[in-house]
Parts: sequence; structure tokens; C-alpha cells
Amino acid sequence: MIGPLLQRMILMLLLFLCSLLIIACDQQEKVQIKEVVAAVPEYEGTVIAVGDSLTAGLGVEENEAYPALLEKKLQENGYNWRVINGGISGETSSGTLARIKWILKQQPDVVILETGANDGLRGIPTSFVRENISKAIQALQEGNVTVVLAGMQMIQNLGANYTKDFAAIYPAIATEQQCIFIPFFLKNIAGEPTRNQDDSIHPNKQGHSILVETVYPYVLEAVRAVKLGKNR
Repeated sequence: MIGPLLQRMILMLLLFLCSLLIIACDQQEKVQIKEVVAAVPEYEGTVIAVGDSLTAGLGVEENEAYPALLEKKLQENGYNWRVINGGISGETSSGTLARIKWILKQQPDVVILETGANDGLRGIPTSFVRENISKAIQALQEGNVTVVLAGMQMIQNLGANYTKDFAAIYPAIATEQQCIFIPFFLKNIAGEPTRNQDDSIHPNKQGHSILVETVYPYVLEAVRAVKLGKNR
């Protein structure tokens, strides 16, 4: 029979071997984690899509909204950039201007600025909308952010003069502020029943897939400008 002393020695040996096994497993796990982290490079830059419900993706899943599709498209084309959905449903140009400081704190390289549609639907004076958007862009540019301005148009039932003046806001600002300009954010979507939800205002899943194709070339221009150190 094994004596008490030998039993204790065997037990201590087993405990020692178990501890060595645990340490070895722990070290292996740490190596594997480091390998996974090393395999995923850090983002080259950050885009924030700022806007209202059109950007937020009201009525579609988060991964179906254009900011998520934009990130996927950039990465598929070799640009390891993240795209943050900064859309807030119902936001006006005043609301956008009020949160520019918060946006700057996120340290974006590029901001896609889509705002003003809710102002237009409420008949807000175009001079007020223009002033808000201009101030927002100026603040972003002073923060060394490359701005992509999304042009918007307004529904006809607000009157021909208002519709014309509203549409003129965006190209005028883009010229003055010298920012990258998307002539019409909802190109090939507005007025197309199969590409919008039942309210005829918000793009559906198909509409967002078209929207990302409209936005992508301008964002790519901005990304390339950032990479060349030409923020504006």
C-alpha cells in the first residue's frame, strides 16, 4: 500500500502538472488572441453620415441603411474605413448645427452632411436653412474634416418659388464652402414607388441599395483627398 507521505507527494505532483497545463493553455489562448487582433488592421479612417431619417434608415434594418452598405462597399474595394450612422429621424438643420461639436468629438475624417429636408417640409425660410448648413460646414472644415454635402430638393406643393429657392441652397453653399457636392441625394429614388416605402418619402431596402451607389463616388473622392492630406 502507498503510504501517506507518498500519497501527498503524488498529489502535489499532479497539482503541479495541472498548473503547468493551465498556464500553457492560457499562454496559447493569449497568442491566439494576439494573432486575431493582428489579422484585423485598424481602420484607416472614419466617415460619419450625418442626417435625418433618410440617413438613419427609418423603416429598414440597420444593416440595410446606406451607411452600413457604404462601409461594406468601401471595404470590398480595399478601403478599410468605418462608417458611423449619425442620422436622427426628424432632425432639422438647426438640430444638425447644434450637434456639430459632438460630431467633431468623434474625430471623423469625412462627414456626409444630409440635412434640410425636414426644414423644407415645414416651409422654413430658405435663408435660415442656408445659414445653418453653411455654419455647420464651416465648423466641420475648421475641425479639419472633409465634407461631402448632399443636395436636396423639395416637393412641388410648397410652391414653385420655394421649391426653386430650396434646391438652389445646396449648390450655392458647395461653391462658397468648396466642399464635395452630391447634386441630388435621392437621385433615381425620389418619385419611384418601388424604391420607397408606403409614405413615398423614405427609401426602402432597394432604395438604400441605390442610394449607396449615388453616394459612393463622392465619398471615395473624399477618402482619397484625406489620404493625400487634402482635407477641406
